[in-house]
Amino acid sequence: MKLPTVSPAGIRSALLLREEVALLDLRREAAFATGHPLFAANMTADRIAIEAEVRLPRKDVPIVLYDDGEGLVATGAERLAALGYTNVRALDGGLKAWRAAGYEVFQDVNSYSKAFGELVEARRHTPSLSADEVAKLIAGKANIAILDVRRFDEYATMNIPSSVSVPGAELVLRAGQAAPDPDTTIIVNCAGRTRSIIGTQSLINAGVPNKVRALRNGTIGWTLARHTLNHGADRRGAIGPFAGGPANARDVAYRAGVRHIGVNEMSALVARADRTLYRFDVRGADEYAAGHLSGFRHYPGGQLVQETDMAAPVRGARIVLTDDKGVRADMTASWLAQMGWEVYVLEGGYDGALEVGPPSVLPKPDPAHRYRRPYEGTEVAERAMQAYLDWEYGLVEQIRRDATHGFYVI
Repeated sequence: MKLPTVSPAGIRSALLLREEVALLDLRREAAFATGHPLFAANMTADRIAIEAEVRLPRKDVPIVLYDDGEGLVATGAERLAALGYTNVRALDGGLKAWRAAGYEVFQDVNSYSKAFGELVEARRHTPSLSADEVAKLIAGKANIAILDVRRFDEYATMNIPSSVSVPGAELVLRAGQAAPDPDTTIIVNCAGRTRSIIGTQSLINAGVPNKVRALRNGTIGWTLARHTLNHGADRRGAIGPFAGGPANARDVAYRAGVRHIGVNEMSALVARADRTLYRFDVRGADEYAAGHLSGFRHYPGGQLVQETDMAAPVRGARIVLTDDKGVRADMTASWLAQMGWEVYVLEGGYDGALEVGPPSVLPKPDPAHRYRRPYEGTEVAERAMQAYLDWEYGLVEQIRRDATHGFYVI
């Protein structure tokens, strides 16, 4: 049977109208990173059986498949049909037709999250320090606290000397312990730009009394400035919110348009069979394993903001977040709302029966097919690092030309 098609203009219209659509690029990640529509999500054809039911929870969600002439669409459609997906179409003409229509093509991975981070910096003028400025502060034993907002494994692989691991969504929850002196300058870093921008602005939005600065360009900038990274550190920030932090986080979520719901509203959302609903527990993996709400997938908040296309490929879907302390869900939700998502925070639920067990993790793809990120690992060519930064600097202008993003910045 011939697969029905949708035109590039039809996809663009669905995005502008905020209709649910999963635009899936079936190529391997390395090829996907060479260029794709802004809200496309990568789901390699040979991983559909592994990933689809986790990433596409509604079987009749509108799915549109494309490749760049490799002939993957028919196979992808067959595999989705075998899993019970009933609303699968092809992008008419594939990526070539998208380009021919004059629509923007974005490089790299997690592109729209990164574009959003650049827009935040442009709109809020998020303050930052250069690698040389931070190195001088470290050498002078200045009153600073360097907080690394990446995943802990990334931090352990390579880190700024004296830095402490405080993954992004944990910042408001742990900054009071990491920098109890309000005169301490907090410096937030990641590997490149996005997570440090979002982390810095999170603390500013939540009203931390300290001066906060991003390490401009993260470990890439540090390396390009010829400073030495440390390896194998195991310093983790302890829980300790600054005064008013949790209440301020809730206010930030409110200002972003996040709605707080209880179990009755949650049940009503789950019952809506005509809408895709993602449910994420944004706490740490150990907390999740010790006890979590049924139906919620583990996804740490900072990574959820960074990898939204991987976690929730259905653009226009609803998202519900949970966190027994509230603050991480509030801060994460505030960013997702600004990225154009309909997002809720579930209140309570932890006083009843909880499920116990580690997070379910999707098997990693073959490393040979993975896009090698210029901000990961310790042996990346300087030219690749600089090219990556140059690309990020151009994202604000590119999403302006694309005009489908729907982002706003509070």
